[in-house]
Amino acid sequence: MKYSNLTKAEAFKNLLSDKHFNVKDKLTKDRINSFQIPIVENLIYNYAAMPVSEKILKDLQDLSDEQEVIKKYREILLGKVMNPGEQRQVLHHLTRGKVLNKAKIEVDGEEKEGFYQSQLEKIQSFSFAVRNHAIIGSTGKPFDTVIQIGIGGSDLGPEALYMALERIASPSLKAKFISNVDPDDASKVLDGVDFETTLFILVSKSGTTLETLTNKQIVMDAIKDAAIPGMDSSKHFVAVTSKTSPLAASTDILDVFFIDDYIGGRYSSTSAVGGVVLSLTFGFKVFKEILEGAHEADISALNPNIKENASLMDAMIGIYLRNVLNYPYTAVLPYSQALTRFPAHLQQLDMESNGKHVNRFGKSIDYSTGPVVFGEPGTNGQHSFYQLLHQGTDIVPLQFIGFKYSQIENDVITKGSTSQTKLNANLAAQIVAFARGQEDKNKNKSFEGNRVSSIIIGRQLTPKILGSLLAHYENKIMFQGFVWNLNSFDQEGVQLGKKLANKVLDGCEDDEVLYSYASLLK
Repeated sequence: MKYSNLTKAEAFKNLLSDKHFNVKDKLTKDRINSFQIPIVENLIYNYAAMPVSEKILKDLQDLSDEQEVIKKYREILLGKVMNPGEQRQVLHHLTRGKVLNKAKIEVDGEEKEGFYQSQLEKIQSFSFAVRNHAIIGSTGKPFDTVIQIGIGGSDLGPEALYMALERIASPSLKAKFISNVDPDDASKVLDGVDFETTLFILVSKSGTTLETLTNKQIVMDAIKDAAIPGMDSSKHFVAVTSKTSPLAASTDILDVFFIDDYIGGRYSSTSAVGGVVLSLTFGFKVFKEILEGAHEADISALNPNIKENASLMDAMIGIYLRNVLNYPYTAVLPYSQALTRFPAHLQQLDMESNGKHVNRFGKSIDYSTGPVVFGEPGTNGQHSFYQLLHQGTDIVPLQFIGFKYSQIENDVITKGSTSQTKLNANLAAQIVAFARGQEDKNKNKSFEGNRVSSIIIGRQLTPKILGSLLAHYENKIMFQGFVWNLNSFDQEGVQLGKKLANKVLDGCEDDEVLYSYASLLK
């Protein structure tokens, strides 16, 4: 397997000499209808408004081949060590099913497909028992609320998926999430909660995450202060953790579900990290549909032809935008209120994976890597930051997400059209407005156009489609890491701040600068 930096690739040198493509003048009906790729059934990726000609696409294909992107994906699926920083396998794809049938992955004396399957079966059994009142709270009342306590990947992905399905999956248990160590977060979530009918899920792979353990103590203190007769808090906590963590052997919890070191937090939504809370609230069948959608997208991502592999095309165009056109940002704009938390999840997924300044061997690189990612649902964003996107001095590549049908059945008709029709009219209008712009003698009303975008279009946001959408982005980001020759599966960048925070808590150890800033907050 060949690992080399982007700037060493002959295909990249060709891209640098390619003639730039003017979207404003070249966006046609035929291009719009042909520049699209199925991700899975009822979900497509359309890149017609991206600045790529056939010559550029050919060079992007050559770059993908030269950097052996799909071969490296297959290495992951075969269980090779692909996280060199931590000397670990990368196994999040296996949580939703084996992509390569011949792959049998054994790590630490454990067959991993069987391990993940056993946890799925345990989640199914436990969630069924809770939802059918075979497992109830310590005072004899059934559970009606689940609160997940975790941070980063233990919060963002699961919460984004929960919010995406809350309207259509009819949760029999409501979910809430506590993540921030700010006490106001836990206080707000706990306000009005009936502890007798609440089940808490502690999510920490190590079992030592400071924020999570602090919030656990806040909850324990609140339960104690409530002084509920017969209340036993140990019957109201479960944990998602590793087999070696302190939580695994704790006597203060009702049950434990296992994850391992081979699934990074930001890639863990299809493991027990997302599986427990989503199965408890929506039922295991819904979670299984998410897994099926992700698995289908994982299979489609194996195709080496970028014109037939949406995740690969999305990734390679992203490389062109970042390293040839030098655009440092990208905006994810879902025209779906259900995806209101999805851009926040993608921020972590992308920026924690590819926000790196050294290659997979720890050597400095001389080119740009992951972009700054941000986003909000439309049409809210239109009345917020779109002004800069349309007429600002920087071009920000855009990725829209839209659906033909809303999640609700009884949409309101006003002035001859439904709300969903109005939403999609705004979405179509924005793509064209960004691409074509507008000439006006009044420069304040002039739009230069050539603001590039792509769009992912689904029939309707269902659990299965949601799983496919999640996997599409996971694979896109993984592919870009391969092209940039990065390790997309560690996150050393989050460690220094944690280390210094602990130093502050220990008295700053004669670090005058640290002490001075800490003193400002006393």
